[in-house]
Amino acid sequence: MGSSLPTVLVIDDEVAIRRLLRAALQARGWRVLEAENGNLGMSEVALGRPDAVVLDLGLPDMDGVDVVRRLRDWSRIPILVVSVRDSAEEKVKALDAGADDYVSKPFNTEELLARLRAIQRRGDPALDGPEFVCGPLRIDFAARDVSVGGQRIALTPIEYTVLKSLARNAGKVVTQRQLLREIWGPKGDGYANHLRVHMAHLRTKLADAGFDRGRLQTEPRVGYRLLE
Repeated sequence: MGSSLPTVLVIDDEVAIRRLLRAALQARGWRVLEAENGNLGMSEVALGRPDAVVLDLGLPDMDGVDVVRRLRDWSRIPILVVSVRDSAEEKVKALDAGADDYVSKPFNTEELLARLRAIQRRGDPALDGPEFVCGPLRIDFAARDVSVGGQRIALTPIEYTVLKSLARNAGKVVTQRQLLREIWGPKGDGYANHLRVHMAHLRTKLADAGFDRGRLQTEPRVGYRLLE
């Protein structure tokens, strides 16, 4: 459209929410598109080519999770779900469908904007590469080498796989189910307790070397997030 501003599409049937998000996003340098239902939203993604989507789940024509699934058939656009559905089951359903992050209504506007910036950055393929740096943490994916402040950290294969997945999705929630299946395969759901143990060991190893333990967050009953 001739604009250099990043563009976000807000798909929500509540006029008040769209108005609130438009004001907040425009004040921080975003160009805002709007859609009041799922079908219009998907058309706007195809025609308007936004850089990110903010999506409500309770839409009048279809469930927002179906919108996520249908978008993921052909698009990798970053999707932030914003919904009154705040149960762990609903969050996992949306994230497993392909959403990048999830914020419950009522939401803190600054947190929502921070989450949106994070997933928009992760949507940039230029950020994928052989190395990941987060404060003192450095991961060399090619060499499978992890260090904190220059100190090499010895991780088990499972600990490394968990950290690699969180780093590749930094700022986003990686569901417990995703990690279980990545590590133990299609029947990995029965290893949830093992995953918690490995996660605790990973946190301790990184924290002992000087990495802020709070940057490896747990989303109860949902998954984990590495804060950038």
